[in-house]
Amino acid sequence: MSRKDTVGIIGAGRFGTALAHVAAEAGRPALIYTRAADIADAINRTHVNPRLSEYQLNPAVRATSAADELGDCARLVVLTVNSTDVRASARALGDVLDGGHILVHAVGALVGPEGARVSDVLREETPVLRIGALAGPTVWRDLLVSQFTSMVVASEFEEVARETRRLLSAPPVLRVYGGGDLVGVELASVLSNAYTLAVGMSDELDVGPGVRAVLVTRALAEASRLGAAAGAERVTFTGLAGLGNLLVRSSHESSTHSRDYLLGRRLGRGERVADEEFTEGARAALAGVSLAARLGVRTPVLGALAAVILGRLSAAQAAQGIADTVAAAE
Repeated sequence: MSRKDTVGIIGAGRFGTALAHVAAEAGRPALIYTRAADIADAINRTHVNPRLSEYQLNPAVRATSAADELGDCARLVVLTVNSTDVRASARALGDVLDGGHILVHAVGALVGPEGARVSDVLREETPVLRIGALAGPTVWRDLLVSQFTSMVVASEFEEVARETRRLLSAPPVLRVYGGGDLVGVELASVLSNAYTLAVGMSDELDVGPGVRAVLVTRALAEASRLGAAAGAERVTFTGLAGLGNLLVRSSHESSTHSRDYLLGRRLGRGERVADEEFTEGARAALAGVSLAARLGVRTPVLGALAAVILGRLSAAQAAQGIADTVAAAE
């Protein structure tokens, strides 16, 4: 197994497993690291992840529960864990990665009560210098059934984009584009996951296509304002990581596989959601409101969404509040 050409994946969840499979299908060895030794053993013995038992993985996908093996075998490492596990995973990686590695994350959320960007956490907890973010309208199931999709990788280092594209691009299934707006790609991914809940809520309320379109456009305008205040490029929010991500996760074909969209439907029905049921999009909405407050940016859509998540407003009240805000801005 060539270290230079091996794709290392942190996390044996749905997306990480699907990404490893696509890389292997394109002829690049893929090594998944998971702390669950039984999952790693099952993948190696049967080429099936028990969490996705209906899908057969390419035989070139291997798994390990030894973090040092991942560091030894793969130069490019992709972090695909939940935001709640980012800091602990980064600390574990800090012991096995070094300045020769490239570390890219695919986590569409902010971390902790401080709402830190994942790239900042990776810089704090690991010795890796070349860090990037991977995001876009890619659904894990599409990767496993060879449906066309695309993503963007962004980094301050051109080599990160170049190597990520080389190792993960697998036309015609997955096409990866490169860019330099790391802040923008991270925040666009975070906010689009949050707004997916809002679209789910609106669909449950049966507001109609016109109001749905207004919600999406106002959400994008809001996201670009917040992103610009944080140092991102506004145009990034209308690209793959922002609008593209939102459209695919709220589409008829993909919404049944989107935890954020499905949670939005539940909120639209008036269900109360416990903290342990929060999806990445729910956590992103709450963190986004905090970020907006720190930067002094008005975010009525995020604010209303956060109020529904926390049980302070009903979905119908939030929808009316957003409509009133839009009307007042005209």
